[in-house]
Amino acid sequence: MYDFGSFNSMFVSRALEKILAEKEAKRPPHGQLRRACQVALGESGPGRARKIGSSTAAPPKANFIEADKYFLPFELACQSKSPRIVSTSLDCLQKLIAYGHITGNAPDSGAPGKRLIDRIVETICNCFQGPQTDEGVQLQIIKALLTAVTSPYIEIHEGTILQTVRTCYNIYLASKNLINQTTAKATLTQMLNVIFTRMENQAVSNYYFFRSQMFRLVTEPVKALPALETADALLSDSSNENVQTNGIPDDGQSVSSTDNLVNNCTESDISGHQAAARFSHVLQKDAFLVFRSLCKLSMKPLGDGPPDPKSHELRSKVVSLQLLLSVLQNAGLVFRTHEMFINAIKQYLCVALSKNGVSSVPDVFELSLAIFLTLLSNFKTHLKMQIEVFFKEIFLNILETSSSSFEHKWMVIQTLTRICADAQCVVDIYVNYDCDLNAANIFERLVNDLSKIAQGRSGHELGMTPLQELSLRKKGLECLVSILKCMVEWSKDLYVNPNHQTSLGSYKPSEQELAEGKCLEAGGRRSSVSSLDSTVSTGVGSVGTQTAVPDDPEQFEVIKQQKEIIEHGIELFNKKPKRGIQYLQEQGMLGTSAEDLAQFLHQEERLCSTQVGEFLGESNKFNKEVMYAYVDQLDFCGKDFVSALRIFLEGFRLPGEAQKIDRLMEKFAARYIECNQRQTLFASADTAYVLAYSIIMLTTDLHSPQVKNKMTKEQYIKMNRGINDSKDLPEEYLSTIYEEIEGKKIAMKETKEYAITTKCSKPSVANEKQRRLLYNLEMEQMAKTAKALMEAVSHAKAPFTSATHLDHVRPMFKLVWTPLLAAYSVGLQNCDDTDVASLCLEGIRCALRIACIFGMQLERDAYVQALARFSLLTASSSITEMKQKNIDTIKTLITVAHTDGNYLGNSWHEILKCISQLELAQLIGTGVKTRYLSGSGRERESSIKGYASAGEEFMSNLVGSGADKRHMASIQESVGETSSQSVVVAVDRIFTGSTRLDGNAIVDFVRWLCAVSMDELASPHHPRMFSLQKIVEISYYNMNRIRLQWSRIWHVIGDHFNKVGCNPNEDVAIFAVDSLRQLSMKFLEKGELANFRFQKDFLRPFEHIMKKNRSPTIRDMVIRCIAQMVNSQAGNIRSGWKNIFAVFHQAASDHDGNIVELAFQTTAHIVTNIFQQHFPAAIDSFQDAVKCLSEFACNVAFPDTSMEAIRLIRYCAKYVSERPQVLREYTSDDMNVAPGDRVWVRGWFPILFELSCIINRCKLDVRTRGLTVMFEIMKSYGHTFEKHWWQDLFRIVFRIFDNMKLPEQQTEKSEWMTTTCNHALYAICDVFTQFYEALHEILLPDILAQLHWCVKQDNEQLARSGTNCLENLVILNGQKFSPEVWAQTCNCMLEIFKTTIPHVLLTWRPVGMEEDSSEKHLVRINSGKTYKLFQCTFIARLSSLLGFPTESFGAITLEISLYQKLFAGLLIKCVVQLELIQTIDNIVFYPATSKKEDAEHMAAAQRDTLDADIHIDTEDQGMYKYMSSHHLFKLLDCLQESHSFSKAFNSNYEQRTVLWRAGFKGKSKPNLLKQETSSLACCLRILFRMDADESRREAWGAVQQRLLSVCSEALAYFITVNSESHREAWTNLLLLLLTKTLKISDDKVRGGSKSCLHSGFLFSFLLQSYFSLVGGGRFLRASALLAIPLQAFCIVALGLHPCNSQLWECG
Repeated sequence: MYDFGSFNSMFVSRALEKILAEKEAKRPPHGQLRRACQVALGESGPGRARKIGSSTAAPPKANFIEADKYFLPFELACQSKSPRIVSTSLDCLQKLIAYGHITGNAPDSGAPGKRLIDRIVETICNCFQGPQTDEGVQLQIIKALLTAVTSPYIEIHEGTILQTVRTCYNIYLASKNLINQTTAKATLTQMLNVIFTRMENQAVSNYYFFRSQMFRLVTEPVKALPALETADALLSDSSNENVQTNGIPDDGQSVSSTDNLVNNCTESDISGHQAAARFSHVLQKDAFLVFRSLCKLSMKPLGDGPPDPKSHELRSKVVSLQLLLSVLQNAGLVFRTHEMFINAIKQYLCVALSKNGVSSVPDVFELSLAIFLTLLSNFKTHLKMQIEVFFKEIFLNILETSSSSFEHKWMVIQTLTRICADAQCVVDIYVNYDCDLNAANIFERLVNDLSKIAQGRSGHELGMTPLQELSLRKKGLECLVSILKCMVEWSKDLYVNPNHQTSLGSYKPSEQELAEGKCLEAGGRRSSVSSLDSTVSTGVGSVGTQTAVPDDPEQFEVIKQQKEIIEHGIELFNKKPKRGIQYLQEQGMLGTSAEDLAQFLHQEERLCSTQVGEFLGESNKFNKEVMYAYVDQLDFCGKDFVSALRIFLEGFRLPGEAQKIDRLMEKFAARYIECNQRQTLFASADTAYVLAYSIIMLTTDLHSPQVKNKMTKEQYIKMNRGINDSKDLPEEYLSTIYEEIEGKKIAMKETKEYAITTKCSKPSVANEKQRRLLYNLEMEQMAKTAKALMEAVSHAKAPFTSATHLDHVRPMFKLVWTPLLAAYSVGLQNCDDTDVASLCLEGIRCALRIACIFGMQLERDAYVQALARFSLLTASSSITEMKQKNIDTIKTLITVAHTDGNYLGNSWHEILKCISQLELAQLIGTGVKTRYLSGSGRERESSIKGYASAGEEFMSNLVGSGADKRHMASIQESVGETSSQSVVVAVDRIFTGSTRLDGNAIVDFVRWLCAVSMDELASPHHPRMFSLQKIVEISYYNMNRIRLQWSRIWHVIGDHFNKVGCNPNEDVAIFAVDSLRQLSMKFLEKGELANFRFQKDFLRPFEHIMKKNRSPTIRDMVIRCIAQMVNSQAGNIRSGWKNIFAVFHQAASDHDGNIVELAFQTTAHIVTNIFQQHFPAAIDSFQDAVKCLSEFACNVAFPDTSMEAIRLIRYCAKYVSERPQVLREYTSDDMNVAPGDRVWVRGWFPILFELSCIINRCKLDVRTRGLTVMFEIMKSYGHTFEKHWWQDLFRIVFRIFDNMKLPEQQTEKSEWMTTTCNHALYAICDVFTQFYEALHEILLPDILAQLHWCVKQDNEQLARSGTNCLENLVILNGQKFSPEVWAQTCNCMLEIFKTTIPHVLLTWRPVGMEEDSSEKHLVRINSGKTYKLFQCTFIARLSSLLGFPTESFGAITLEISLYQKLFAGLLIKCVVQLELIQTIDNIVFYPATSKKEDAEHMAAAQRDTLDADIHIDTEDQGMYKYMSSHHLFKLLDCLQESHSFSKAFNSNYEQRTVLWRAGFKGKSKPNLLKQETSSLACCLRILFRMDADESRREAWGAVQQRLLSVCSEALAYFITVNSESHREAWTNLLLLLLTKTLKISDDKVRGGSKSCLHSGFLFSFLLQSYFSLVGGGRFLRASALLAIPLQAFCIVALGLHPCNSQLWECG
């Protein structure tokens, strides 16, 4: 620290003494300087020094007078022209300021309102007098000013600080010393840094003050003031004392008006531009003034002609831009958010950039681009519309303009490279411009332009060298790749790298979950700022929160769709307005009223001005309405006529037709008068109309190059005479109009004008000079348009959205994927440069990542196909053309497969095809299979058919006859790179890495790998198994996945093995089966829990191959594979048993003995041994095992195996019987089956059902064995069956008879009925009898119905068996029958009787025979042709009687005698009738009882002991006593009906003759004598038994009545019989009748029967019958009848007592 004495001696005294010592100071002009120096030296004496010697290094701030005195000599010294004096003075002042000895806060006595420091700085600045100023002085000035600005002890503001900046600026421009220039420039940079840093630091200090104030006020009641106002008040209070109430210190100072570099900047100037904004501190105003000055400096135009790099104008522009760039790059929060600075950027900097952004000077252009980059990075939220102008009007136009130079394009694309590297910026551009209805599609247009550059389309137009074109292409590609990288970076949170997953099938959140979670995270990350930033940004004048718009991806997507609709509508409008309007209205984007349409024409600047003019000028009604509305929406109030006309015509181009112009001008004139009704210049609207017309004519005349003789002012005035209601307009007025039009023509907006000119076709450029000239014109027009647009939007505010959501990437990519793909495809196709190829491949990788992440299938497939195409592996071109870029493409494809496998979906197909073909290329590269070189895929394989040898011979054919070995070696070398270790490892990594794919991806991967494998195997001559081997490998790798995923994988792989296993090439099929075996063994090792079905799915391919592949080798191999599994893994097999038995089931029907034998051995081993140990595990497949054994049994080629299979089925029954509990406890898919029924469903039913199948399918011996075993099982285990099981069981049993209900060959049917059905019937009855208690309630009707069916068959044996079974059934169980059961049984018999009575015997006639035909007639029809006719007609009628359709006989020949079939059926019915009669007899009286009784009667008659009692032992064993009278009467009805029928037939001799002649019954005429007599005999036995039964007393009346009726009818019939054989047939019957009558008790004769028998007629009839019998000698051989005495006959027959003499006499 210095005392004042040292200060005085060091600085002031030494400086003053030095000045006085200078020669120049001693000259007369410097007298004042000398005096001032002496005074100052005197004032600073020793006493004075002692007086204040105790002061600190920095003098007291109140000591103003001394500071002023000390400054005066230095001020005078600075004003001298002596460089040495000036330098000394400046040096001393700099030190005084630097050490704080001069603060300058005192008022300036010479200039009221100013401070001393302002005067000091002004003095220092005035030392610079231009280029002639001494270089040392220049350096001292720079040093002093830098100290003044940076010193912490003084404060300079507003005009003063501007003056310091200006002076350094001027020194930089004017100085010829390079060191001074560099120093001045560095000083400027440092000054600006200090100015803006102080402003930011002040805001930070205010922030902490603001926080403390807010904390103090938080508990106090605050009025409802906006936060901005509260913050403003607090910040204003914290300002220094010089700050006025509006926040801006006003000391009256400003920059001199004479300054040619920096314009005036007063308070009114600022407030005029930013009325709504204000500064919170003077430091902000300082920064604003400096910034605005620099902007204006940068806008100064350059001189005409080519720019001189050393010119002041260019250097000024360059340094101002450099300083602006520095300010922007170091901008703090206040500068980035304060409204004043934002407005300054909009109004000054952006306008300046619009001009400099098209400069032909590379340095200026480059700086402009750098500034724009900074603005885009730091200010884009406030400059939405300005950024759009930059892109649309400058950058993209330069890229699109064919005449722009390579340098400009290069710099623009360099800038774009940096823009495209910022993910936030790229997404923001899309969201804020492409998704804004009012903005241009910047993102889309940018990508399209870059795509064109990357494709090298414009190189020849620019006259670029090939090297320049290549560089530009690379930069374009680099930009495109950067854009995609940004999109990848933006959406990276959605990406899941399969190689980072550690476990198989690990859980992967859904895309929606990821998106939701990451959007929140991203939103928090990207939208958050520090607490300081957020608080300061809410301060006074901040616009940081005013333009925030919520980021809603769905809403933006809707807007984008609407925008596309509008753009398409505009495109249609510009071709045909009505179509465009109609389209927009149909899409709901435009109203239907004229007002809506007029507003649309006003607001939409993209409409073609010519089309708008044509549309408005049309004469139809609606167009007129739109035009009127269009004009009415213009406001001409207060506008002069020319200005109004300009406004009217700037929106469209006038149409060429005069009538259209007339309508437009007429409406304009009316609207102008309407808006300006107070004007007195125009008498009417007509005046305005004519004047408007004349102005248009004047414009055309003065500004059209086609008009040579221009109209003069006088001519124009003369032309307009008398237009104002026959009066003239003032000449001054018309003269003013003329001058204004002459100075500026009436035209459309500059933006529209330029838009139209750029749409014109590109002019052809003849040479470089013309191109540069054209480019300069275009740049000038571009600058004009950009400046106009920039000024138009300088005060506009547009909401800006800072994108946060990940979902924006999807629509972005969807918008630009096509041009991106085009750029990359062309790059790979046409350019061999490694950098280009690398960029293209990187871009495709990024594009694929995006398409994959968002599930965009079309885009993903397109890019993968592009990669595949450029790999040359699937292309039609030969792989001998392979270059390094193709090798790199292959590596990229493999990398994509490795990193994006989770998302590839169907694109795996192309990738795996390439990998498959890559294997071929590797073989070629290693020289193994050079024959595959030509073509691709199958074509390559098929193309080698004609070549017997491979290797060099084929290579020679491929590359031409002149190719030498060196060429072939080079080809192998180029292709050989595909066999490099890195490629091989990468390919293997795809398959080993399949374990890390998610559940859906692995299924897609496997599915397409199988498809490629099928393509490989499709070649008939050279099938390849590369992919098939890989399928086996990935099956091993992925077998440990969760079962849900593995089952989906195996569903695909298993289906593939199904196909491959049936491949006609045995080698392929053998490999498939062996692979299946290995996989199956490994899979079975894992075991399986109960109720799962994975093994079943896994082993299903064996079943399919066995079913479809007829190759004995393959079938044998399948059986052996299964046998090996059974032998080694039986303990682990669960659901797989089903497939095993299904395979054996297929083998069981084979004709190859080895296959059948091997399969049966394994099956027998399973049934006898494995079931014994693992029966619970095999329950689910138990029925499959039985079915398999059934199939073995049905193989007719191996009868021994069949018998053994049936034995094993019988063996299976033992498992069911011994382990019912296991079956009950097994659930599986029997969850709806009650536990008690599971034994049936799983055990008994399959066994019995399959036995029934064996019975139905096999030959006699096998089916007989099957039938025996089936009923054995039923009899052995039936006691364990539930009642409802029996119902299911008998449905199975009755299936045996179902086969006989189908039309088949008669011989087989007959054999079946005679053997199997017969056997089954008896067995059924045995079972029914054995389990009667359980079965009678549920099965008796079914059994009776089945017996009824058997009886009706045309098989005598079966019919007899049916009746016999019925008989046995009743006899064995009748004792247990209830009345209801008896009723069912009797009804069944009645039905059988009715259906088997052969009524056809009574009615049948050959066709053509009359009812009264005689024997002669019969003889006649059997002769010649008539016989043939008879036979045909007979057959037709026979068929109708039997119910056969006539068509079923087909072409009938004479050798076929269908009537014989009819007769055979009739004979069977007759037999059935006899059998039924016998059955009834046997049921009622027990079998053989009646025969024994007849024999006894005959014997008794011969012994003449008829009255003796005859008792048969079996008589009481019959069912008589168990049957009710009602049931017996039913049986009697049957018997009587049968008797009546047979009696009628026997009596019809003519019918019998007809039948006999037709061949019925052979040699003698047919008769039914036995049926006639046996039915009557049975009837009589029943009636006599009932009549003698005391227990049936209540039925005696009915019995006796029926008995008498039957007897009388019988005897009456017998008397009429003439045939001796017929009478002999009645012998036993009459004997029975008379014997039974004789045994009627006397009491009964005297009692109940008496009234019935008192009939003389009957008595005489009986006597007459007796005498005719005895006396007629017809029964002489029947000695028994002759032995009957007459009296006995009468007594017995008539029931009369001998004492009844009256009747005796009558007799």
